[in-house]
Amino acid sequence: MKMPEFNFSAWMHQGLAQVEQGLARWVGEAAPTALRDAMRYAVLDGGKRLRPLLVLAAAQAAAQADDKSLNEAYAIRAACAVELIHAYSLVHDDMPCMDNDLLRRGKPTVHVQFGEAMALLAGDALQALAFELLTPEGDDALAGVQARLCRALAVAAGGQGMAGGQAIDLTSVGKALSEDQLKRMHEAKTGALLKASVHMGWLSQDPAPDQAGWPQLERYGHAVGLAFQVVDDILDVTADSATLGKTAGKDAQDNKPTYVSILGLEASRAYAGQLRDQALSALAESHLPDVQALRELALMVVDRQH
Repeated sequence: MKMPEFNFSAWMHQGLAQVEQGLARWVGEAAPTALRDAMRYAVLDGGKRLRPLLVLAAAQAAAQADDKSLNEAYAIRAACAVELIHAYSLVHDDMPCMDNDLLRRGKPTVHVQFGEAMALLAGDALQALAFELLTPEGDDALAGVQARLCRALAVAAGGQGMAGGQAIDLTSVGKALSEDQLKRMHEAKTGALLKASVHMGWLSQDPAPDQAGWPQLERYGHAVGLAFQVVDDILDVTADSATLGKTAGKDAQDNKPTYVSILGLEASRAYAGQLRDQALSALAESHLPDVQALRELALMVVDRQH
């Protein structure tokens, strides 16, 4: 029997609708008005939502691999949790003590709109909410899944992941890094959370410990995470602020090491293509039955214009 043709646009539209509905429901739900407004401003009405889409695509692959129904509730919670961690990191990164950015997602950054103190609190609250979403009350039967999801997200966001990468970034301004040093920085700062998105999608379906396919998906997540940063560095010098929704040329202005500054523009483009091919090869080698969405997301990461 011939499988129906995969419609990535329809799949993405449905997934984004579920994520937006969850975020609109949960963000700032019980917070004081001023904090609630800052949290919702930081999260809603903007962003590519790549990380949530990776969660949903990996969850779908895991469910099909184990020949069971998709646990949609946990996939959506994991997708929203990853996006909340991403949003909190942007709020804090944009503040004057860090990157001092004034524009994010085509609008004033949170500290510009609400003040530095409220922006700091909004980021803190978004981080806490991410873990709250992963541990809903009354789901004791899935306590193991909750714990594994929380650990995966905490490791990716903490000192050996996103926060650690940002610390390296701050101390690397004006320095000449080697390509290997730059790679290690971005594997932590950007790649860790993207890779964790794939991992959390997989974990949300409570796969058997020996379920085949994860080593290949882990390689896929690593390649996609690094490709995203390489393309980000390319767009910082080739796109304008209106297209990016943030200040173009900021890395060069701040004298930060990037793939373009180290490899050059054309070599960076070639490297992004190599990483895309590595991701696609990993999917092919996984022999998982349902990786079409993951494949399309890898292509989207490299082909994007913003």
